[in-house]
Amino acid sequence: MQDKLEHIFYLQRLFDEDLIKRREMPDLPWHEWIQKEVLAIVAELGELLDEAAFKWWKEQEVNREGVKEELVDILHFFISMCIKADISAEDLYQAYLKKNQENFDRQDGLSMKEGYMSNPQ
Repeated sequence: MQDKLEHIFYLQRLFDEDLIKRREMPDLPWHEWIQKEVLAIVAELGELLDEAAFKWWKEQEVNREGVKEELVDILHFFISMCIKADISAEDLYQAYLKKNQENFDRQDGLSMKEGYMSNPQ
């Protein structure tokens, strides 16, 4: 059985290839695709904000299914960017582990960066 993150990368790669062919999209440099997908994520973040009922001045209910759908849309674009930047699922996982440890180190005052310790002595 394939790792779930590897499977997501595989499915996204298939979708991207199909979409480019189906829509006859131009063969752009990878960094231009990143720019377009960042804009797409910004648009999806706005939709996520709406689903999360951010308007504190208005009586609203949070649409959990809508939140999930927008988060998945964001994930689609994020994984697509990873693929175009030649970052594999394993690369992403290892970078996440490293950054996660750094985040804990910062909170524990073990980082070389200042200002992150949660309970400064």
